[in-house]
Amino acid sequence: MTGLALRTLRFHKGGFIASFLALFLGAVLVIACGGLLETGIHQAAPPQRLAAAPVVVTGDQRYHDTVEELVFPERIRPAAALADRLAKVPGVRAAVPDVSFPVTLDRTAATGRATGHGWSSAALAPYRLTGGAPPAGAGQVVVGAALADRAGLRVGARVDLLAHGTAKRYTVSGIARGTDDGDALFLSDTEAARVSGHPRHADSIALLTTPGTDPGALARDVRGALAGSATPLAVLTGDARGRAEDPAVLADGGDLIPLAAAFGGLAVLVTVFVVAGTLGLSIRRRERELALLRAVGSTPGQLRRMIVAETLVLAAVATALACVPGPRAGRWLLTAFADADVVPGSLAYRAGQVPLIVGIGTALLTAVCAALVAAHGAARTRPTEALADAGPQRRWFSAARTVLGVLCLAGGTALALGTARSAGPDAGGVATPAALVWTAGFGLLGPVLARACTALLSRPLGALPGLAGQLAAANARARTSRLAAAVMPVMLATGLALTLAYLQTTQSAGAERAFDESLRADLVVTSPSGGLTPGTLAAVRATSGVAAATAQIPGTGYLESDRARSAGPRPTELALRGVTAEGLERTTSYRAATGSLGALLGRTVALPTADAEARDLRIGDPVPFRLGDGSPVTLKLVATLDARRGYGTALVPAALMLAHTDSGLIPQIMVTAAENTDRAALTAALTDRSGSGPVLTVTSRDAVAAAYSEQDDTQAWMAYLVLAAVVGYAVIALVNTQILATTERRREFALQRLIGATRGQVLRMTAVESVLTAAVGIALGTLVAACTLVPAGLSILGSALPSGSPLILGTVLAAALGLTVSATLLTTGAVLRTRPGDEAAA
Repeated sequence: MTGLALRTLRFHKGGFIASFLALFLGAVLVIACGGLLETGIHQAAPPQRLAAAPVVVTGDQRYHDTVEELVFPERIRPAAALADRLAKVPGVRAAVPDVSFPVTLDRTAATGRATGHGWSSAALAPYRLTGGAPPAGAGQVVVGAALADRAGLRVGARVDLLAHGTAKRYTVSGIARGTDDGDALFLSDTEAARVSGHPRHADSIALLTTPGTDPGALARDVRGALAGSATPLAVLTGDARGRAEDPAVLADGGDLIPLAAAFGGLAVLVTVFVVAGTLGLSIRRRERELALLRAVGSTPGQLRRMIVAETLVLAAVATALACVPGPRAGRWLLTAFADADVVPGSLAYRAGQVPLIVGIGTALLTAVCAALVAAHGAARTRPTEALADAGPQRRWFSAARTVLGVLCLAGGTALALGTARSAGPDAGGVATPAALVWTAGFGLLGPVLARACTALLSRPLGALPGLAGQLAAANARARTSRLAAAVMPVMLATGLALTLAYLQTTQSAGAERAFDESLRADLVVTSPSGGLTPGTLAAVRATSGVAAATAQIPGTGYLESDRARSAGPRPTELALRGVTAEGLERTTSYRAATGSLGALLGRTVALPTADAEARDLRIGDPVPFRLGDGSPVTLKLVATLDARRGYGTALVPAALMLAHTDSGLIPQIMVTAAENTDRAALTAALTDRSGSGPVLTVTSRDAVAAAYSEQDDTQAWMAYLVLAAVVGYAVIALVNTQILATTERRREFALQRLIGATRGQVLRMTAVESVLTAAVGIALGTLVAACTLVPAGLSILGSALPSGSPLILGTVLAAALGLTVSATLLTTGAVLRTRPGDEAAA
């Protein structure tokens, strides 16, 4: 039957092309997602500025020995003095402490921000002077060539640098060019250590080796030399060295794994339904041909093998071609995610043969399963039934399909309950798989649901003038499987578009509401110099017209468990704020449910009420805690805070948190104006501090909220990118399926024309049928979205209605209706161009 299968492919191009396109696009998406998944596992970041150092020693950011390995967000720094010890390891030519710190050039708006380093680290990229001399004192700077060109700097020029809360004027002593010629500038080593805010520590220590030294062997020796170090350290080689330049690779690079898995899962689900639907329609076009094969002696097994062989040939060609654009699509997606700040830009795309094998295997498995399902019904049909010109469907559903569909609906119900009970920020992680399960359930039960919807719409269709409505209703009742196959892509496109779009808008609304509720200050003070010192906070408080001012240092903390688990402790990750107790309740919405926020002094903490109750903690109890840089501390519980579930924040004194942040500075000061104070005048008073401290930027509360919303929109762009890719594929499948379902009816249309039906009557009948198909698909897709979004809305917003513009709903519904009707009518018009006698004879 394999030879027969190969020969039949060229006689059924329409159906096979539709299946081919579905397999090809599905394989491209799966291969792209597999590449992203492998990239997230490798977390490779080829070094740029540290490229000349084969081995790099830096802080180990991982939270070890826990059930779920976490990553500390604040940089863990080795002592700078460790360089002398490492320089004595055999094979090390030099050990270079490296520091990096943000700098703002106070020259022109075009220059923006830069990154400062010590001059000794210039050898690591390497950078070489193209003019001038190295920085010889505290007032000199060497500027990277690209930065010098942008800022218009030359040797001897004077430039003001804003760094670590201060402003200082430097003289450009030289211009340097390197392989990583970005935004770098170099101070003397002593000055760089001072300006970085961590004079006794380095971000990393780069090891330059003697000729012939093996980096792997040297790394083992260095690990031995570091054994017993009080600071957790990591020894990096190869692409892992990039983690020393950008610790976010370790912290955020792993986010690709669940993102790619969710994206790939959506792609696989859509592929399964689309391929199964197109194959089913293709097989139904060939019912008479298959019946003739049965009549001349072919067994059901032979028919199944022929159909599977045809599908495998298509799948093999489709997946082979998909291996070319698949990796390119993965690289493009990674670049898009990096541009949206979802993953670090330094993360390199690393995908070997595994994604290709997985993509090919998934496509082939999907094709075989869909072929077996489609062939099963065709092989069971008796030749006499299939040879009939037109007759009602006899076997249109199976018990196994019913059981699987009911199980999926039960799973969707369980996940919906889990979504409603989840904390707000976590609801999306449960809602997405719930949407997949609901879609699978409705897809499996498609014929039942399509028949039920058709029964409801039969009377309105019959009431339409003329015979078009009655014929459309009769066709739908007689060919439920055909209707269900045409409905499924509409349901997929509608359901996924509504679910993913409104889920994102609802999550964004929940985060924005939590941010707005926490913000009570009239003004927010920041600085382009990288942060503010505690002295600046005192000066702001002393400004006339300021009623209250408090520091706010955002970060992350970990509430540790004193009960060991079999696989290690399970710490609770919490949003953390370092604050000053004075003026806290006048500038923020934080209120103590128990205890007092005024007691936030020294080593104390205020916890969300839910977390305190979960650990059975009471006011005055010691709380085992870890700060953002992994430092373990024991804090005294002085207050609990009521908050919406999932949006709680722990508070610690700003003085405690400052020493455990990357900058060591206060990012922002929240200011509440005194009654009857002119805010414009207060803004001018706070800004006009020339000669008396760092440059300050004062922003209104509305501007801060707008900036937060804009930042959230950037993150939401990633979700819309995924939405566009998956729903775009579903839309292509929708059009494909409608075309295939219409061309299948060539003989039916010809017979109608021969008995007297006009071309216009046939077009009106198919128009009504396409509206019916779109209506059933839209209804089921909306039901999928409702089953997912109602529990998500209850969890995130406390409302059954999701947040988002009604235009999203209107656009999706109009697009689904328009695509379905236009694809059907255009195809019908093309079919009707053939003379009915010729078509009937064929």
